[in-house]
Amino acid sequence: MHTSLERHRTRSLVLRAPRPDDAAAVFAIASDPRVWTHFPSGRPLEVRESAAGIDRWREGGAADGLGVWLVSTAGEPDRIIGYAGCWGRAAGRLWNLGYRFAPSAQGRGFATEAAAEAVAQAQGLDAARPVVALVLEHNTGSRAVAERCGLSVRFRGRDVGNPDAAAVRLVLADRPLADEEIAAALG
Repeated sequence: MHTSLERHRTRSLVLRAPRPDDAAAVFAIASDPRVWTHFPSGRPLEVRESAAGIDRWREGGAADGLGVWLVSTAGEPDRIIGYAGCWGRAAGRLWNLGYRFAPSAQGRGFATEAAAEAVAQAQGLDAARPVVALVLEHNTGSRAVAERCGLSVRFRGRDVGNPDAAAVRLVLADRPLADEEIAAALG
């Protein structure tokens, strides 16, 4: 098992740490309205937002020893199709699993493969931290990825702060969570 954000491969993917010059490629994925159908107000509108996100990913990776990878296929290692990883949440008490893929890469198992690697890395690096994923209930694809990685629903409730007042937030985790861990995940 590789630890940290070093470049490595899974069965069919190449995973590597993001660089500042990746902002345009990340923005191309992150700004596509089709990847934000479940939370449209979260979509970045300017490349500088993706650049700032990369900076946060890099800082978090340095602090936690793990973070977000840019994902390519082994057949096209220079074409970024998505990003995925686990990073520290709640002052390092939890691992947060997240993933986002270009529409052309969805439905092909890439998110599950990258997310499963992220969960394995997080559990290998610090197994005492629960791995959590925050998913909107109506985003069944994202929920299915988290569940295929061994996470299950531990909380269901209103998504406070979401412009959609009817939105329901799920917290999935790799183990049962105490009330304070659920609060930290939602915080």
